[in-house]
Amino acid sequence: MYKNYNMKQVVLSLDLENELEEHDIAFAINQLVESIPEPSFDLFQHNMGASSYHPRMMLKLILCGYTQSIFSGRKIEGLAKDSIRARWLTQSQYPNFRTINRFRVNPLVQPLLEECFIQFRNQLVSQDLIDTDAIFIDGTKLEANANKYTFVWKKSIDNYETSLTRKSKELYQKMVAEEIIPALQKEDEQLTEEDFSTIVQSLEQKVDELTVQIEASEVTEERKTIRSERKEPRKRLKQFKDFKARKQTYKEHRKKFGTRNSYSKTDVDATFMRMKDDHMRNGQLKPGYNLQIATNTQYVLAYDIFPNPTDFKTLLPFLNTIKERYFDLPQYIVADAGYGSEENYQAIMDDFERTPLITYTMYRKEQKKKFKQHPFNPQNWSYDELTDHYICPNDREVRFRNHSTRTDKYGFKRHLKLYECEDCSNCPLRSQCTTAKSDCNRVIQKNGNWDYFKAHVRELLASKETGDIYRRRKIDVEPAFGNLKANLGFTRFSVRGKEKVKNELGFALMAINLRKMTVTRQCFNKNRQKNKDA
Repeated sequence: MYKNYNMKQVVLSLDLENELEEHDIAFAINQLVESIPEPSFDLFQHNMGASSYHPRMMLKLILCGYTQSIFSGRKIEGLAKDSIRARWLTQSQYPNFRTINRFRVNPLVQPLLEECFIQFRNQLVSQDLIDTDAIFIDGTKLEANANKYTFVWKKSIDNYETSLTRKSKELYQKMVAEEIIPALQKEDEQLTEEDFSTIVQSLEQKVDELTVQIEASEVTEERKTIRSERKEPRKRLKQFKDFKARKQTYKEHRKKFGTRNSYSKTDVDATFMRMKDDHMRNGQLKPGYNLQIATNTQYVLAYDIFPNPTDFKTLLPFLNTIKERYFDLPQYIVADAGYGSEENYQAIMDDFERTPLITYTMYRKEQKKKFKQHPFNPQNWSYDELTDHYICPNDREVRFRNHSTRTDKYGFKRHLKLYECEDCSNCPLRSQCTTAKSDCNRVIQKNGNWDYFKAHVRELLASKETGDIYRRRKIDVEPAFGNLKANLGFTRFSVRGKEKVKNELGFALMAINLRKMTVTRQCFNKNRQKNKDA
C-alpha cells in the first residue's frame, strides 16, 4: 500500500511555518531581523515611483541564502522560489537577482547590519551565552574579487616618476641651450605639470611658426631646410605631451595609493597581500582585504576591514569602531603578539582605560632559560640606579650618554635613553658582545615606557584570572575564521569596493553566528529532553 499521492486533486495550501522543523534556522533569522527597531528602516522610505520590497524581507532573504552558503544573486533568487524556509521568510515574494544585488551593496544596508550585530549580542547576553568581561580580537586576509595580475606598486611609480623627472629636465635644458624654447627661469627645481603645459605651448607655437614659413616659401631648398629645422621641435613636442600625460597618471596613482604601497586596477580599494592559500606555492601576493573581528564564545560581535597587510596598525581604529558603532568596550582586550606594540598598550590603558591582555613579539622567547641566562643580553646586566649605569660581562661600566626621541613613519614618538660602554678597546669579549666598528664602543638603548608596558603584561599573564582569559583566545577567535572559510565556504568576495565588501562581510559573519546559535539551541534542547526522559 502507498501513501496517498494524487497530483490532480486540489489541496488547500497551509502556512509554510508548519512545514519547518522546530529549531529551523529560519526562526533565528526571523527573530533577529524582527528585533531591529522600525526607525532603522526609515531611510528606505520613498514616496515616488513603484512600491519596493520591504527591507526587512530583503534582509531575511539574503541572510537565509548566506546561511546556506549561497552567495550569488541569481542563486538567492532561485532559493526564494524553491526553498520552504525562504518562501516563509519572504511570504512568497520573489525579488529578482538585480533587486537582491542592488540591496546587498546599498550603503543604507550597513547601518542595518550593525544593528543586527547589536541586537544579536543583546540576545546572547540575555540568554547567558556569552560573558561581557572580554573580547578576543584577531584578523585574517580574504581575497578580493579582482584579477591578481592587475597590480600597481608604489615603489615602481616612484622609480618611473624619478626617471621622468630626470629625462624631462635634461631635454628641457637641451632645448633651452639650442634656443628652441625660452627658459622658464628655473634653475635646479623639477618641472611641474604647469611647466609641462608651458613647454608644450611653446613647442606648439614654434612648430606652427615653422609650418607657416614652409607654406609661405616657394623655394624648394628653403622649404627642405625649414622642414629639417621643424623635425626637432615636433619630436620634442610629442615627448613632452607624453611626459605631461604620464605625470598626470602618476598623480592619479598616488591619490589611489593613500597610505598603501599597492592597489589593484580591478578593485582599487584592494591591497596586495600575502595569503595563506597560495596555489602556486611561491609566496605570490594577491589583492585582498584585512578582516578584523571581535568575538566571545566563538560568536562574532563586531567586525571591520582594513587595507593594512599587518595587524598592529588596525587595533586602535577597530576599537574605536566597536566603541562608536557596536557596544562599550569590555574590561579586557585580548589579542595575539601581532598587536603588541607600545602605541597600542598606551592607547588601551590611557585612552580607552581598559586592560590589554596582548603579548608582544619577544614574550615567548623571554620566558626561556637560554634568554634569561644569555650574558650579552643587556636585560640580564646588573644595573646601578644611583649612578644610572649598567655593568657589561667584562665588568666595565655602560654609562648614560644622552636622551633620544625617535618618530616612526606613522608619527608615533618613542623616548629613549642611550648608554655607552666606557671602553670597548682591547676587550676579549668584543666579538661576542657587539658588531660595532673597532673604534666605537657598544651603545645600548632603553625605552622606559616600553619596558613598563612589557612588565605589566607579563604580570597580567602570570596571574591565574587574567592568564586564563588570555588562554581562551585560540579556542575563541580562531574557530570563527574556520567557520567562515571552511564551513560556510566564504573565501573570496563577490563584490568590489570597500563599502560593498563590508556589506557582504556583514551578511557572511552574521550567517555563521546564526548557524552556531541554531546548533547550540538544538543541542541544548536534545540534552534537556534526554534529562527529562532519564
